Amino acid sequence: MRNYTTQMDAARKGIVTPEIEIVAKKENMTTEALMKLVAEGKVAICANKNHTGLDPEGVGSMLRTKINVNLGVSRDCKDYNIEMEKVMSAVKLGAEAIMDLSSHGNTQPFRQKLTHECPAMIGTVPVYDSVIHYQRDLATLTAQDFIDVVRLHAEDGVDFVTLHCGITRKTIEQIKKHKRKMNIVSRGGSLVFAWMCMTGEENPFYEHYDEILDICEEYDVTISLGDACRPGCLADATDVCQIEELVRLGELTKRAWDHNVQIMVEGPGHVPLDQVAANMKVQQSICMGAPFYVLGPLVTDIAPGYDHITSAIGGAVAAMNGAAFLCYVTPAEHLALPNVDDVKQGIIASKIAAHAADIAKGVPGARDIDDKMAAARQKLDWDAQYACALDPETAKAIRDSRSPEDDHSDTCSMCGKFCAVRSMNKALAGEYIDIL
Repeated sequence: MRNYTTQMDAARKGIVTPEIEIVAKKENMTTEALMKLVAEGKVAICANKNHTGLDPEGVGSMLRTKINVNLGVSRDCKDYNIEMEKVMSAVKLGAEAIMDLSSHGNTQPFRQKLTHECPAMIGTVPVYDSVIHYQRDLATLTAQDFIDVVRLHAEDGVDFVTLHCGITRKTIEQIKKHKRKMNIVSRGGSLVFAWMCMTGEENPFYEHYDEILDICEEYDVTISLGDACRPGCLADATDVCQIEELVRLGELTKRAWDHNVQIMVEGPGHVPLDQVAANMKVQQSICMGAPFYVLGPLVTDIAPGYDHITSAIGGAVAAMNGAAFLCYVTPAEHLALPNVDDVKQGIIASKIAAHAADIAKGVPGARDIDDKMAAARQKLDWDAQYACALDPETAKAIRDSRSPEDDHSDTCSMCGKFCAVRSMNKALAGEYIDIL
């Protein structure tokens, strides 16, 4: 029998949970140091008590940067087997979280399969599922309907839920008054906005926030406070709507902490490169160091088909300056539901960004693997290089498909015997350097 409600409650009571013990070991920290951060809300350990088989992770700016992978079926792509293939591929490639954004069909069996079989953190956006669950148009749903779906997801073992609590009826007037190029690009945010416009009622996730906190405390669900007004293009970045919502998210963060409920705060989508660091610092200040979860950010609007690269550039700068959690972006962003290869490309780009940021911010041990790679390259030890690689299969396949014509196993087809490393090794060893 648990004598605590949430990981935050346990940390505040001085109880070392199994999850805290595992995360502390992964992060090379003492349990005491980690518990202090969890108690303060600066680290979230998203671990629903009903998620069996979870391999817990901590999310916080002073820990390793984590990445999230969005998956799920839609009306045009509804094969759950393909989605599970993406899930297993994502976990194999090192994704720490999977977000099920399914918007078609019977979503509950897939969601339950994830929380029973997937070791990564599982997240959802209950407002998406509300229309699907009830099979009714948005305007016919009640505030209680939305809250009941939050409870359903909590019961199913979901570790974190994105809730767009920060927009209110005031936001409707702001969007009308402060003309944005892209209005609201958050899918969940647009649904809440549309529901308020059609019903004339207040945002149910804001109005009934205390009831939602009770549910999250009961099941130990972390709330990821969705940024409905995140910028969807560079022109809308860091505007009145975005910052005003962030201020409200800061208020909601404190209310959750008072309830022993863990919080993550979601951040901007499209931000010019020179504004990324400032956005991170503003969030840290307004939201009192709560873990920041960013989509990208994408630093240009003109790269459809390559937005995994656009996102990785912004993600590295964001994480270096305080973001704790990067939501991956695939080459299919803005274009289509990603396929298995798109998922891989998005994960690798995001993992590179996260790792680069961890080195830059001095996470203990982050650069160890890079130093091992350097040692392997100095020795021209290809197997050791593959062992250090983020994607060993691709690295080996490229070399094998374009190996030197002559039997120069110590070089590659780029330089052959002109290889600088080979020449230096021989020169320093006093050996004859044959080129021709």
